[in-house]
Amino acid sequence: MNGASRDALAAARERLDALTDNTSVDAGRLADELAAVTALLDREVSLRRVLTDPAQAGEAKAELAQRLFGAQVGGETADLVAGMVRSRWSRSRDLVDALEELSATADLTAAQRAGALDSVEDELFRFGRIVASSTGLRAALTDRKATVAAKSELLRSLLGGRAEAVTERLVTRLVTAPRGRSLEAGLEHLSKIAADRRERMVAVVTSAVPLSDQQKQRLGDALAKLYGRRMHLNLDVDPGVVGGIRVLIGDDLINGSIADRVEDAARRLAG
Repeated sequence: MNGASRDALAAARERLDALTDNTSVDAGRLADELAAVTALLDREVSLRRVLTDPAQAGEAKAELAQRLFGAQVGGETADLVAGMVRSRWSRSRDLVDALEELSATADLTAAQRAGALDSVEDELFRFGRIVASSTGLRAALTDRKATVAAKSELLRSLLGGRAEAVTERLVTRLVTAPRGRSLEAGLEHLSKIAADRRERMVAVVTSAVPLSDQQKQRLGDALAKLYGRRMHLNLDVDPGVVGGIRVLIGDDLINGSIADRVEDAARRLAG
């Protein structure tokens, strides 16, 4: 997002945090209701254009949102949406993207309250790895001809009882309403939101063999010191990494594997 939309999203995040800081607010219900509003505005292009029309007064748009959604969702959700449409958005679609992000954030807040946020982060990462390794599963989950019910049932069979309820809800929403994104991009975005929930960065760590708890702790501490933020480690094992590790943080790649060092040496000799 750029310009006005970025500022509007930042304000919406602050309002959501203020809401969910109150433990009497049901964060899970808030997430479901925000997801329902997201789905509606994603379908109704003309409506979202009206709600983001810069020529209309913010208060008039907020009153319209209250009339439209006030009887359909809880008061907290209606107030949050009304506050969002008061803001200025660079594109009408940005409002829907923001609502979708807030829905995921609310669900992750519910997981955090339950002490399950670490599990959800790990499960999202592992699910992404499973999808990447199974072309058949990916094809089934991204098949445009498959019904929402069929995809939901497939995910229920894969995740039901095996993953946190929040993980299942997040993945199901992503798969059944991808909104033009790839499954991989959607999972990556969810992982980033989860990491931001703890004000941590995500490091994808690939090693030849599983790391010990002590090694994970040392690596996490070293990366946190280097980046100045707490670090969540997503761990993967690849025998092709012959010793050492490879760490990917955003666009930063830290190579510490023997295989990479051999390749670097060979390139220097060839040069």
